[in-house]
Amino acid sequence: MALLQLPFCISDQGLRMVDRSGPNNKKEKKPCIDYFYSLKNVSFCAFHPRDHRFIGFITKHPTVQRFACHVFKGSESTRPVAEAVGRAFQRFYQKFIETAYPIEDIYIK
Repeated sequence: MALLQLPFCISDQGLRMVDRSGPNNKKEKKPCIDYFYSLKNVSFCAFHPRDHRFIGFITKHPTVQRFACHVFKGSESTRPVAEAVGRAFQRFYQKFIETAYPIEDIYIK
């Protein structure tokens, strides 16, 4: 099993991966495949408890009732990636709460 070099970007909007694998010569151009998963559609993310090189997350399709499990094997521990996703979830949830349930200041004279 060959390891793919996927750049992985984590933000409080979602997870982005770009697959640039393919032929390296200029004649055979293979387009980059760009994957983006909105955090509101990611329900779980974790690294394997015994082999930290494995990481997985579950996503829901944005329009149909379908789910997918994505599993990747890193060349070293994926724990920092899973922890970064956890921090992104916290920021996403905080923004959601602030938007859904705004707090108004009440002044009493």
